[in-house]
Amino acid sequence: MISKKTQYAMLALTKLAKEYGKGPIPISEIATSERIPQRFLENILLEIKKMGILGSRLGKAGGYYLIKKPEEVSLGDIVRQFEGTIAMIYCISEKAYQPCEFCKDEKNCKIRKVFKEVRDNTLSILQRSTLDQLID
Repeated sequence: MISKKTQYAMLALTKLAKEYGKGPIPISEIATSERIPQRFLENILLEIKKMGILGSRLGKAGGYYLIKKPEEVSLGDIVRQFEGTIAMIYCISEKAYQPCEFCKDEKNCKIRKVFKEVRDNTLSILQRSTLDQLID
């Protein structure tokens, strides 16, 4: 399962994608409309900003806005940023690999092959899924 943090990131980004090109959206508006605790949302949006997806403006007319087009932001990038890995087991993870303690022959392990296929298919779906597809 993905974390609440990842879910909140996707909700906030979907809201910003709906408002793409209309200027900054105040964080309070995003938090209220998406029912996300504002303090938690602040950290999430700062992390997404560091990824180069969001911009921000301070002041009365300030807030956050997408600097990339919604069709350029993949859900795979968001999930990997907040979850770290797509893999369900460490021995197939590209980011958090650890050898399997139970497996005698990792290359021929049938369990590993199944979970590698799950990871690859999940990643493929997430990488080709973009914010513009989440907009009503």
